[in-house]
Amino acid sequence: MSGEGTVTPQVDARGLRCPLPVIRLAAAARDLPPGTLVELLWTDPAAEHDVPAWARMRGHDVVDVRARDDGSSATTVLLGPAR
Repeated sequence: MSGEGTVTPQVDARGLRCPLPVIRLAAAARDLPPGTLVELLWTDPAAEHDVPAWARMRGHDVVDVRARDDGSSATTVLLGPAR
């Protein structure tokens, strides 16, 4: 997912099991400013619930969740202020 002139950082957690997708996403988010969109690619079914829970606890917003053609899924998170 990208807007005009911007590139959304992507975290590839395909093939990783809980809790690694959220850990990888959190590590990437730590170095990014509020307002950044981050896309997490995942295959572990637990990520469907874990990522939104993590986002709520950290003040971020899940803005998109979609299935991909390769069998994985992608969740896009809008980063909020650090908590």
